[in-house]
Amino acid sequence: MMEDIWSHVQKGIFHVLNLEAYDHILFLIVLTVPFLFNKWKRVLALISLFSLGHGISLALATYGIVKVNQSLVEFLIGMTILVVALYNVFTSGKKPESERIGISLIASIFFGIVHGFGFVGLFNGLNNGKHHKLIGVLEHVIGIELGQLILAFIILFISFLCQTIFRFSKRDWVLVWSSIVIGLLLPMLLSSNYL
Repeated sequence: MMEDIWSHVQKGIFHVLNLEAYDHILFLIVLTVPFLFNKWKRVLALISLFSLGHGISLALATYGIVKVNQSLVEFLIGMTILVVALYNVFTSGKKPESERIGISLIASIFFGIVHGFGFVGLFNGLNNGKHHKLIGVLEHVIGIELGQLILAFIILFISFLCQTIFRFSKRDWVLVWSSIVIGLLLPMLLSSNYL
């Protein structure tokens, strides 16, 4: 039993840290780069709401309550990343973070719902009827949360090093990473059937 639970949690962690499915990594980069370690509670709230949204959509689709078009979902996942990256570009250095956190929290749960729909096919293949669906969803969401926390810590640590040791300004750091993510996303979005 514990081996099954750990197996599902590991698959959730791998879903986040898998370089072949780099959309999750790109999303976490643009979500996390505006923050430093002293704002870890905000980062935790954003990540947890994203995981909650991920679990909601995964449960809705797994139980057949909502049917999704996977190619549209993949496009929307790219759009959510683009929106957060553009938001970073246009707000970096302009508003205090306290004014932006409400928008970020709402966006996190909504974007988590979109991203969760992208994981449905893989989750159903992994679960394969061997496991109670709701328990499987919860185990995967725990794994996704752990994977996101690992990645967020790495991003925060690199940000801390670059902004304190190499003296990158916070504004420039956010602009550079958000622009890199936009550059990586544009070819993917332009090649979709929805633009």
